[in-house]
Amino acid sequence: MTEKFYYDNKIVRAFLIATVVFGAIGMLVGLIVAIQLYYPALNLGLPYTTFGRIRPLHTNAVIFAFVGNAIFAGVYYSMPRLLKTPMFSKTLSWIHFWGWQLIILSAAITLPLGYTTSKEYAELEWPIDIAITIIWVVFGWNMLGTILRRRERHMYVAIWFYIATFITVAVLHVVNSFELPVSFLKSYSWYAGVQDALVQWWYGHNAVAFFLTTPFLGLMYYYLPKAANRPVYSYRLSIVHFWSLIFIYIWAGPHHLLYSTLPDWAQSLGTVFSVMLIAPSWGGMLNGLLTLRGAWDRVRENPILKFMVVAVTAYGMATFEGPMLSLKNVNAISHFTDWTIAHVHIGGLGWNGFMTFGMLYWLVPKMWNTELYSKRLANTHFWLGTLGIIFYALPMYWAGITQSLMWKEFTPDGMLQYPNFLTTVTQIVPMYVLRSIGGALYLTGFFVMVYNLWKTAAQGSFVAEEAAEAPALKPVHAKNEYWHAILERKPVLFTVLSLVAILIGGIAQMIPTFLVESNIPTIAAVKPYTPLELIGRDIYIREGCNNCHSQLVRPFRSEVVRYGEYSKAGEYVYEHPFLWGSKRTGPDLMRLGGKYPDSWHYNHMYDPTSMSPGSIMPPYPWLFEQKYDKEEVKGKIAAMRTLGVPYPEGYEQEMALKDIDKQAQRIVASLNKDGIQNVAPDDEIVALIAYLQRLGTDIQKVDAEAQTQADTK
Repeated sequence: MTEKFYYDNKIVRAFLIATVVFGAIGMLVGLIVAIQLYYPALNLGLPYTTFGRIRPLHTNAVIFAFVGNAIFAGVYYSMPRLLKTPMFSKTLSWIHFWGWQLIILSAAITLPLGYTTSKEYAELEWPIDIAITIIWVVFGWNMLGTILRRRERHMYVAIWFYIATFITVAVLHVVNSFELPVSFLKSYSWYAGVQDALVQWWYGHNAVAFFLTTPFLGLMYYYLPKAANRPVYSYRLSIVHFWSLIFIYIWAGPHHLLYSTLPDWAQSLGTVFSVMLIAPSWGGMLNGLLTLRGAWDRVRENPILKFMVVAVTAYGMATFEGPMLSLKNVNAISHFTDWTIAHVHIGGLGWNGFMTFGMLYWLVPKMWNTELYSKRLANTHFWLGTLGIIFYALPMYWAGITQSLMWKEFTPDGMLQYPNFLTTVTQIVPMYVLRSIGGALYLTGFFVMVYNLWKTAAQGSFVAEEAAEAPALKPVHAKNEYWHAILERKPVLFTVLSLVAILIGGIAQMIPTFLVESNIPTIAAVKPYTPLELIGRDIYIREGCNNCHSQLVRPFRSEVVRYGEYSKAGEYVYEHPFLWGSKRTGPDLMRLGGKYPDSWHYNHMYDPTSMSPGSIMPPYPWLFEQKYDKEEVKGKIAAMRTLGVPYPEGYEQEMALKDIDKQAQRIVASLNKDGIQNVAPDDEIVALIAYLQRLGTDIQKVDAEAQTQADTK
């Protein structure tokens, strides 16, 4: 006997609208960011629109607003139909929807205001992190509740990937978000230096894996067969694909930290598992493409299939390139360059973007009970998007390789061929222009889609509640059943085994790094930041300077000659958070301290071109107008002491404030001596100069002392 029920399309519609709205916003901000790299005046002289502040706004908007809402739309449509039951709770569905949109809104407000943890893809401050945790639990509760009351015994492969996405993102977010609040919108990472870097890139790499990949594989396994009207090529291949992918992926994070101060064993482990990732990743790609066997003639005529085929192909390209970039000889060229930017956008624009577009073109006609308004417009969108990806990615590959080779070039006399870092930047500015043209093409195609979908909905009639019926789930006692089919009947066990699979890699990497002291050798000369330097560091973080500048000198001859002594693990033991960066749009700053007089930094921040003609860095005039609050340092030092930074007990009560005044007065006197007047000790620029002048000087002191001892012998 069958039971009648209804699928709720209203929640799907809400997530679809949010996907389109935030997709437009996120991509538009991305285009503005791209243009600022060759026309910095586009920030209009405002602190809220500089590259350093809105670059994380772009990444968060695209990843969590555009892609995130697309994931939820796809899941809320496909899951009930695969399980033959409505979602567990409409109330939870709507709490999830509005909670997620409020989180996005809070990110859009706080990031331009400079409230950031500075950790890539995890920039949001602690109250928002708590909100994310709560809403993610609501999503998981709703999802798992739906699975437990299903009417379909078999859990289709898409459901496996949804489960893995939920549990892994929860683990990643919670572990990486351990931070100590200082105030309502200010916190310090619980981890420091090398350990913070390991946790961050364990999170960062696997945020790509389990937010941008596994849920989209689930969507691929549902929507591609639906659009092609063909069954998935291989059930057994999907089993191998799923379990090997979620187990291997979690180990690969350290490949973002090659040639860093991370222990060599952890770097090697990350590389090995990254190379192994090719097999399961391509297994999924081939399973998707081979699903189209016998239907390739329809790809020529069907724009939905065109988007999905290119999406799966882009997934294959990105998941081949990723392991290649984890090889040390390739990473030595690619890291800190635009090559990595190209790689990320092949996945983002091609895999995530095109799969989302294909899903939208399939879903809207279904939910509005009509045909797509215009296949011609959809094909126009496809070609605009494809050309946009090409015009974006190819110049970035060119720029990345060009700049890296220029960094490493020596003359026959053994001198750097291009000692001025800015020379390597101006060389690739034309590539930045081409990149922005590609972004504009892609965004234009997106707006063509918006018009097409709007007209499609206008000509149809929305089906808010879709009627369905299915028999109730009955007990089964099958003999000689395939082992995985048995596992699929036990969703709780399936979820637990998935959790175990993703925990093993993280535990194996983190526990030795945290507990074995020899992994992070300390350096006696390295001292905590002075209170003024700590204030300056927070200003540096607020302005997003680490989006353009790294603080990690790798052990290459070219970098040691250009920047100074290569970085040591012990230099970062008081860094909460670490600031190694992932892209050098400007030079590395690890050894900046003492390289220039205070007046140079003052003038450089006021007008970068006055010190570096041709610079693409914007000016920061507000640093000369805004004042820092000395009183705030009390809470900051107390928090740092809690985190293990050896400030004396009670230091923040009086001595810290006196030390701030002394150091600030020295900087003001230095600026006055160089003819710069009207500088107040509590100007933000003074604190920032204090921080910049400290960078790398502890090691310089050690080297100077060693040289003095050698000279006296």
